[in-house]
Amino acid sequence: MTTDQARELLERGRDLIVPGEQVIDLSGVGDADSSAVAVMLGWLRHAALTGAVIRFAGVPVGVASLAELYGVSDLLPLA
Repeated sequence: MTTDQARELLERGRDLIVPGEQVIDLSGVGDADSSAVAVMLGWLRHAALTGAVIRFAGVPVGVASLAELYGVSDLLPLA
């Protein structure tokens, strides 16, 4: 989840978010930068608009650290 992939990941993720509860598993993410946090927040905004509730599992340590650094870790619900 890097800057080069962010726009595509945001759009593809939006397409998969449907009303109801969902868990997005990020344990397979190998490479991530600060855009991963932005993508996750974008997915949360889209979920709120569509009546979905999403939580994140397997968040990479680096992404969690960035979210903490930016002061948004409380906005990212964990499974």
